[in-house]
Parts: sequence; C-alpha cells; structure tokens
Amino acid sequence: MIPEHLHFGGGAEETAIHPLMGAYLLIAVLLILVLPRAKAITPFLFAFFTIPVEQVLVLGGFHFTALRVLILAGLVRRVFFRKSSSGGKSLRGFGSVDWVVVLWSISAAITFCIEYKQSQAVIKEMGALLDTLGGFLVVRFLIPDGQALRRTVTTLAAICVLLGACMVNEVVTHKNVFGYLGQQGTGVEMRNGKVRAGATLGALYAGAFSGVLIPLFLWLSKDKKYRTMAYAGVAGAIAMVITTTSSTSYMALMGGFVGLAFWPLRNQMRFVRWGLVSVLVVLHMVMKAPVWALIQRIDLTGSSSGSHRFMLVDMTIRHFSEWWLVGTQAYPGWGWESWDLCNQFVVVALTGGLLPLIFYIAIFTRSFAAIGTARKLVNGDRKQEWFFWCLGSSLFATIMGHFGINYMAQLIMGFFCLVVCISVATSEVEQAAVQTLEVPGREQFLSASAAAGIRLPIGKATQKARYGASSRLKERFTP
Repeated sequence: MIPEHLHFGGGAEETAIHPLMGAYLLIAVLLILVLPRAKAITPFLFAFFTIPVEQVLVLGGFHFTALRVLILAGLVRRVFFRKSSSGGKSLRGFGSVDWVVVLWSISAAITFCIEYKQSQAVIKEMGALLDTLGGFLVVRFLIPDGQALRRTVTTLAAICVLLGACMVNEVVTHKNVFGYLGQQGTGVEMRNGKVRAGATLGALYAGAFSGVLIPLFLWLSKDKKYRTMAYAGVAGAIAMVITTTSSTSYMALMGGFVGLAFWPLRNQMRFVRWGLVSVLVVLHMVMKAPVWALIQRIDLTGSSSGSHRFMLVDMTIRHFSEWWLVGTQAYPGWGWESWDLCNQFVVVALTGGLLPLIFYIAIFTRSFAAIGTARKLVNGDRKQEWFFWCLGSSLFATIMGHFGINYMAQLIMGFFCLVVCISVATSEVEQAAVQTLEVPGREQFLSASAAAGIRLPIGKATQKARYGASSRLKERFTP
C-alpha cells in the first residue's frame, strides 16, 4: 500500500496567484521572449528565485507553477525565436556534461512511472520532467558563451543581495515579506527559539543555494566593473546562510571555502584525493560504525538532525536490493520519519533506482573531469586557472549540500546554472585549443582527443594549444 504522502493528485482547484506576482511574471515572460539571447538569462533567473513557489496557474485541470511558466517561456524562445538575436546558433559545445543531465532526467522520469504505474503519477512526473529537463535546456540555451556566463553570476549575486536583505529582515521583525504576496502567510519558522529565515526558498534551501555561489562571486570580484556587485553578493550569500540557522547551509558554505583553500595544492590534487579515500577506508575499518556514520556527528547549529541523515544513508545501503531496479515505495517503513528524504543522492536512488543514480553521479564526475582538463589547457595563466578552480569549489560545495537536503525546483535550477557554467566554460577552452592547433596527422588527432578530455598530448603541440586557448579566452572569462 502506498503511504499517504505518496498519493498523487489534488492541489489547488483554481488559480492562486497574487495580482502583483501575476504582473511581475508577465513582465518577466515578455523580457525572456524579446531580449537578446545572452541578456534574457537575467529576467529568467531573477523571477525564478524571487517568485514564491506556491504561485500557481490552473489551466484545464493542470497545475503550472510560476516557475514552470518561466521555463515554458524559455522553451518557446528556444523553439520559435532562435533566429532573433542569437544568430540562429545552436547549443555550442553540448558535450558529455550536458548529456548526462539529459539522461538522468529522462531515466528518472521513466523509472518513476514504471514503479508507481498510476496515471496521476505520470502527470506528476511530466511536471517534474519539465522542471528538470526543460529547466536545464532553457538555461543551457540562455548561457551561450563567456559573456552570458559573467552576466549569470552577476544576476545570482543580485538575487543573493535581495534575498539576504529580506532574510535579515525576517530575523529582526519575525515576518517574511514575501508572505504578503503568497498563500503561506508572513510567519517565520522557529527551531529551539531561533528564527530560520527562508524568503522565497525556505530555510532548508536558501542557505544551500547561496553558500555554493560564494566562490563564483569571489572570481567575479577580480573584474573592476563587477567588483561592487560581487562583494555585495558575497555579503548577501553569507547573510542567507547565517539567517537560515541550518547545518546544511553552513556545510555548503564551508565546502566552498575548503575547495578554495586547496588552491596552493592544485597540482597535487591526485595525491589529495587518494589520501582522502585512504583515510575513509581506514576509518571504516577501525570505527565501530560504518564510515558514513560520521554524518550524524555534524551539528553546526545545535539543532541539527544528523542522526536522521545518517539513518537515510544507512538504510539506503542496507536495502539496496529493494530499490536498485526502479526505486521503491517501501522506504517510509524503514525507520522513524524515513519518508523525509533529506539527502539528494538518496532521493535520486529511492525514487528512480540505480541507473538514474549513476547518471546523476556522472554529472559531478564529468564536470570535475572537464574542469581538470580545461585547467591544464590554460596552465600558466593564473587568472584562468583561478576561474576554473572557483567553478570546482562551487561544485564541491554543492556535493556537501546534497548530503543535507533534497533539491526542489528552485534549488535544482541553481544547480543547473552551475553545471551549465562549467559546460560552457570548459567547452570554449577545448574549442579554442582545437582551433589553435594546426598539427596534421596523428598529433592533431591526439590533440582533438585531449580537448575531449581523453588525454592531453605532451610536447610543443600542447604548449601551443594552451597558449592559444588562454589568449582566445582572456576577454571572455578573465577580468
């Protein structure tokens, strides 16, 4: 029998959207449709993260959140306005990082529908597929190059400034100003006498969203033109993390700084990675509990539920045979409140099975590999290397956040922005390297293979590729 919280259907019977939010949404949609391609990312992201998630349009019995309306507007722009300001260019450099996102979203939707075998579950998953696959394709289309990437990071900084100010106000006044525009009211969440501010994202998600962005803001601060906004974004992001009073938010924040701290060891990361793996193996052998029991010891706020998060990981591993094929409906009976899947990797596994989990993990492995290859191609250019190191630090911070929460629509869009920035930046470096190399025969083939992340060639061809990639990309990514 399917647990009560897994029943599908229901929801608002009629449109529930505040008039001001309706006007705001309409303006955002128009801007997405008419602005030049590289500039349309600004209204898309700003509206996506500042419109309360409960704003819903009900059309013909189908529920369209304001967020899905924005995604649909982006898809319409992609299909019908491709010749407008973008010169009709397709998605350049659509590579392995992008394809694993596509494969994950499709496989997750298929396995979920197979597991539940309900028409309402299929409808629900089609909406989720619009959030994931549709949202990713929109962001991938609206960030075509390095200039759009810089505009994306600037927009995210502005969003953190706005939400950070509103969340500080929540702590001071105990009122969420976005509650005046939604249906959830202006009340704030409290735990152990402390306010957990959330703005439009919620206390569990706002800090994880902002904490992972700080390395990108620090990169942007190297550009004098954007320095003020970058530092304001850092301040806003830190304010968001602190006011959530959430250990997951602090873990995301610390993950970014830990990643940046390894910058001096960037050429010895292979030893660092193997050293970390060795330490975990040794701990697993000498500890009385499995090594993942360390999760329950994480409590940075005095009110964290680390034991619950450990239990989720432990039960998922122990019940592998139940979920590996297409997921499982049985997890709510595994333990106390085990229905609360506050771990994104666990969510992907239990709702989709092993195949979607493999694709989802591949998003991170492919992204790190692409960053490593690109950084080697620009080796010697510290500004370029720093840019890619900041991307990697944000990605590492995202992994840290994954162990504390499950990602809803707004947070998954923030994750997609980072993945697309990585895909665009690394593909431009690889394309620049291939275009610069003019070596016939076997050496040219090896160089093209290296640009695809297979293996870097050694010798003068590599040096020429690195120099060419660096010089071609200075005006795109370097302040």
